[in-house]
Amino acid sequence: MISYLNGKIILKKEKFVILEVNNIGYKVFLSKKFLLSLPEIGKELKLFCFQDVKETALDLYGFFSYEELDFFEVLNDIRGIGPKVAIEIASLGPLEKLKDKIMHQDETIFQSIPGIGQKRAMTIILELTGKIKNISKQKVSSGDEVEDALVGLGFPKQKVKEILLQIPKSLGGTEERVKEGLKLLTRNK
Repeated sequence: MISYLNGKIILKKEKFVILEVNNIGYKVFLSKKFLLSLPEIGKELKLFCFQDVKETALDLYGFFSYEELDFFEVLNDIRGIGPKVAIEIASLGPLEKLKDKIMHQDETIFQSIPGIGQKRAMTIILELTGKIKNISKQKVSSGDEVEDALVGLGFPKQKVKEILLQIPKSLGGTEERVKEGLKLLTRNK
């Protein structure tokens, strides 16, 4: 999976940018807000990426920070929200401000996104309320072997992170923690 790119901007379009990394061009979809704040063509750009694998396409979505990517992944897991809508929601404003508005059930934050009416906005807010609290508590940990193993087995990253919070740190080594994570994940399905 492609999780991070650092390269030179060779093309900017309305919905995406093409980054040249080691003589390979990557088409990365960005939100309108991110596209407006990009440096000019020829400049370096670093992006955290989400790779969306479908039967007919392989798309990359880019973010300036890992926290934005993490929030996007939570949004993308909500039924009825695809990656194109999730990237626009994730870019609506500073992450802390967005979290605050969601916690206060302010559905007006979604007004600028086409296809999200009041009912859908409330549904999104209801699903996000509990997850936002977990995002705030989580530490960014790219080197967690247990998390990597469970995600590698096909469990959603957000669900794995929630389960890992339930496993005592005192529990043995990596193998024991993975086994306990598997038990919890399969029990909660």
